[in-house]
Amino acid sequence: PDLPLLIASCRAKEIKTKLGTLLQKPDSAIDFIIPYPEKPEKLPKAQKPSPEEALQWRDSLEKLLQNPYGLASFRSFLRSEFSEENAEFWVACEDYKKTKSPMKMAEKAKKIYEEFIQTEAPKEVNIDHFTKEVTMKNLVEPSPSSFDIAQKRIFALMEKDSLPRFVRSEFYQELIK
Repeated sequence: PDLPLLIASCRAKEIKTKLGTLLQKPDSAIDFIIPYPEKPEKLPKAQKPSPEEALQWRDSLEKLLQNPYGLASFRSFLRSEFSEENAEFWVACEDYKKTKSPMKMAEKAKKIYEEFIQTEAPKEVNIDHFTKEVTMKNLVEPSPSSFDIAQKRIFALMEKDSLPRFVRSEFYQELIK
């Protein structure tokens, strides 16, 4: 087969797939056309923790998430498992709670809802129907605690499910050497 023809054929399939996606989801079409600049993920300037410090993370997801190096390692691990949305949601909620301006808070709340909570959201987190309902009611008048219940559920899920796997992973084993 002719290589340029093969490349053109693959490119055509790619374009067709993207068009299909646009046609299926009219609301996301605008995001597709005008990508809004995402903040590039800042890699922590934090120093690599001591093995003793890293050992504490086995028993405390909170300590892990509060340590910039730990959070980055955990997110890399979750990315490798295709479940990084949980950590991203947790981080977004922490950032949201620090927001002072009611207007900024409403903007962030909408973005978090669209990105993580609504059905078929691009990074939909796994929360039960009740939690989703409560969160939606809380967003009628956004406050620093609007996402608290959902954030607690996701924290519990990461603690029970992801943390034990992370502790057994090579990511973590390298840190405690």
